Amino acid sequence: MDIYQEIVKAIAEGESIALATVVLATAGSPRKEGTKMLIRKDGSTMGTVGGGGVEDQVRQEALEVIEEGKPRLLHFGLAGEEGEQRGMICGGRMDVFIEPILSQSTLYLFGAGHVSLPVAKIGKLLGFRVVVVDRNPESADPGRFPEADMILVEQWEQAFPKLQINDSSYIVILTGNHITDQIVLEWALGTEAKYVGMIGSKNKREAIFSNLSAKGMAKELLNKVHSPIGLEIHAETPDEIAVSILAQIVKIRRAS
Repeated sequence: MDIYQEIVKAIAEGESIALATVVLATAGSPRKEGTKMLIRKDGSTMGTVGGGGVEDQVRQEALEVIEEGKPRLLHFGLAGEEGEQRGMICGGRMDVFIEPILSQSTLYLFGAGHVSLPVAKIGKLLGFRVVVVDRNPESADPGRFPEADMILVEQWEQAFPKLQINDSSYIVILTGNHITDQIVLEWALGTEAKYVGMIGSKNKREAIFSNLSAKGMAKELLNKVHSPIGLEIHAETPDEIAVSILAQIVKIRRAS
């Protein structure tokens, strides 16, 4: 049960992990069918599928499974030359199925204005966990954002430490103010977020980029920002802008 509890904990904390399960174990195999091992992104594990070279390979393959998000079935012959090379001479055959348990993609909306409303609605339809952050309690009203899984009403700097941003996070900056957009963007570029987009014109982007460059922000980080935000579909209305933003995010999510 410890492994299952750890899986629940990892999901709650937004951590991506892999679960290796022995699905076939013939006579002489070191572990029984159903034996499980949990593997984290840092290579640490819980449980064992038999130790030795077999377990080392399972760990390495599991890290790739987490990265790719696709399961794998491994076959091990544990007798003869192959088994000796793996450090296992007990005999038998063992198959191990490795499945990814990935954290849910989370859409972070900084700013609860008129564009955020359709972005939240469409984002929820696309399976994202939706988090809305704003300083204004009237804008960030749960009644305006029934789709939101979390609404955080805080000053920007106080909000940041309360958010768990990882490589399954997508940040959309819509604060409606150049100064606050820059504050959020500077913080966002220090996270592991897969996507950072900021609404606004090219002139606004260049002004903010110039300010951040003067503060020492690396050009490589600024080049990761999607601004003007969204795919070019000649969007004009808030709903159309939301479609262009989510289309860009889906393109990036599916390409990884």
